[in-house]
This record gives sequence, C-alpha cells and structure tokens, in this order.
Amino acid sequence: MRCSECSREAVVDQPYRGRHVCEGHLVASVEERFRRELHRQLPGFKGGTVAVALSGGKDSTLALALSRSYFARRPNTQLLALSVDEGIAGYRSATLDAASRSARALGVEHRIVHASEELGTTTDELAGKLGGTPPCSFCGVWRRKLLNRAARDAGAEVLVLGFNLDDLAQTVLMNLVHGDIDRLVRMAPHRIRQPGLVPRVAPLAQVPEREVYLVARAKGLAFGHEECPYAHAALRNRFRELVWQLEEAQPGSRQSLLRTHERLVDLYLRSQEVGVPGRCRRCGEPSAYEVCRPCEYLSLAQELPVAGART
Repeated sequence: MRCSECSREAVVDQPYRGRHVCEGHLVASVEERFRRELHRQLPGFKGGTVAVALSGGKDSTLALALSRSYFARRPNTQLLALSVDEGIAGYRSATLDAASRSARALGVEHRIVHASEELGTTTDELAGKLGGTPPCSFCGVWRRKLLNRAARDAGAEVLVLGFNLDDLAQTVLMNLVHGDIDRLVRMAPHRIRQPGLVPRVAPLAQVPEREVYLVARAKGLAFGHEECPYAHAALRNRFRELVWQLEEAQPGSRQSLLRTHERLVDLYLRSQEVGVPGRCRRCGEPSAYEVCRPCEYLSLAQELPVAGART
C-alpha cells in the first residue's frame, strides 16, 4: 500500500482520515499535531520552566523529545524532566533507566522523585496490604500528587503529560459512564490555572497510541517496553477495549469523545466558575475534599499490616 501523500510505502493506515502514510509523512504529521496542540493549550505562553512527566515509556519519551524541539526556539524557556519512582519491584527500575538515558541523550535535566522518601511507603507495600484493591487506584493519585509537588517546587509554569488520543478518549468515556462531570472538568488539558496546581497539558492529544509508537521508533528514541505488573487489574482495561471497538466500528470515535469533552467543559465554564480547590488538612496540598485521596491511602498504609508484598 502506498502513501496517500507520495509514492513511498505506507507504514500505517489512518481510517479516521481515510489515508495511508509513509514514515516520513507520519513523523511530520505527528510533529505538526503536537505543535498545534501546544499552541492551542498554551495560549500566550511567555516562557519559564516547562516540566515534562517522564515515565520512560514511548508516550512520555516522545513528548519530551518533541517538547525539546518545540521549546528550543525559545531561549527564555527551560525544560525539566520529572519521573516518579512509585516502588514497583521488577518494573520501575527498568523504565527509570530508560528515562534517564533519554533525558541525557536529549540534554535535558532529569529529576527522580521517590515515593519511599516522599510518602514513607511504596505501591508494592500497599498492594501487599490491600489485596482486593486495584493498585492503580492509589498508585495513580500518589503519582499525580508527587508530580505536581515536584513541578511546583521547580517553579514550573506548566507540566507536559504524554497522554495520547487513546488515553484521553478512555478517560472521557470512564467519566461519562460514571456521570462524573467534575472530573471531566478537572482532567488535562487544564483550561484554568488554580492555586497550588501546576497546569497540565497533553500535546499528544490528537495522536493515536499506535502512531506514537511508530514515531518514537522512527526517531530512534530509547524507551522502555515493560508493562506494569499491576496493569491487568486496572478498571481502565475495560474502557480501553470499548474504545477500540468503537473506533473499529466507527473511525473517528476517539476524536469525537474529545470534542464531547471540550464542549461539556465549555458549557460548564459558561454556567459557573470552577471553584478554588481547598487544602487537605493533613498534607496541605490542593484537594476537593477535607482529606485528599493520597492521604486517605497513606492512612491505610500506616494502619494495616503487610499481608504479603510483592518481591
């Protein structure tokens, strides 16, 4: 099959566009979509420190590489890569090694935040105490808290996330099914700056996961291929399968879900103001509740005996 733009061999089909593209045109297309999304999500950006959440996987590694290229033309902008070590044996050390290699290759400062030091516990430890709770439920809120704190402490104006089109479509669908409008409004990319929260952007929002992988490979980026050992228990898996089925039956469904999200947020912001988040009475971090979810899980970690942590 030939590229719709030239005569070269196509490497990927794009049913949502009705096209096939070669490697060169795919790379150029992804770079352009990334550039457009940064312009759209960061209107009037004046410069400063830009933090990139770097897990070491394909998405965040590509987001770092493209951010470096984009901001290289802005001498008043400093790039910083942030990684979180949640404490997952046999998995996180390999991805952190990949993250460090990528940051070095790109000439970007890299800082690693360790949950064991910042929280006094790890994902593995609490997983051993809460056998019936999917580890992603507490690992995710801990990671978001630590990333926000690290970005804020670094004086970052914005935090770049590696969320791709599939990731965001799944999140939108999850929140719609749960009827959680508040979460829909709060999810990245952030439209409003709130006290204590570093605004998050997702410039890969229009790039499907498969295309992220192909471009990361084409650019020769050193990213980790490991899968988290807890991933099989994540509720997101059901929605990942649903989004795949929707996209197969009706190409463009992922983009439609994102447009639905944007329209709902527009309507919400027209009808009411986003409330200023309160502060967790335990840690002082921004929270919609008296005690934030990360602190709730920390309390469980401190109270429950270990029932058999992973090794």
